[in-house]
Amino acid sequence: MTINYPRLILSIIICQLAGLAGSVFTMPAIASWYINLQKPWFTPPNWLFGPVWISLYALMGISLYLAWQKGLSKNRLALGIFAVQLGLNAVWSFLFFGLQNPLMGLAGIIPLWVFIALNIRAFWKMDKRAGYLLVPYIAWVSIATALNYYVWILNP
Repeated sequence: MTINYPRLILSIIICQLAGLAGSVFTMPAIASWYINLQKPWFTPPNWLFGPVWISLYALMGISLYLAWQKGLSKNRLALGIFAVQLGLNAVWSFLFFGLQNPLMGLAGIIPLWVFIALNIRAFWKMDKRAGYLLVPYIAWVSIATALNYYVWILNP
């Protein structure tokens, strides 16, 4: 298979931009709000979040590229699901960090998780590699969901 480099780069940039949009809310809140919260024992160190998310957005971009290579017209639903989960990802950052509201974050991360699962299934049907590339993402969001829940419980 020939690699369409402009399309691959665009796919990765689209995903990284979604991450950048979410970081607008995340970065200011880390040092001022998040640092003072009670967190569960399994909370990853703060320095890990940036590299993990950058890597996950790159994997999402490659996954998007593989799905896009299968054609836009016959795969609109799968690509639409991808767009929704990418948007929900940025919305969660706003709800949790921007509003500094763990309950609202929890209300946003649950549909995010569902749409990632739907996205994996839809991309898997098109190209198994595209589905596999999203597995680390749902794993990390599963941890983030548990973390979000415990932050809500531990900080009444």
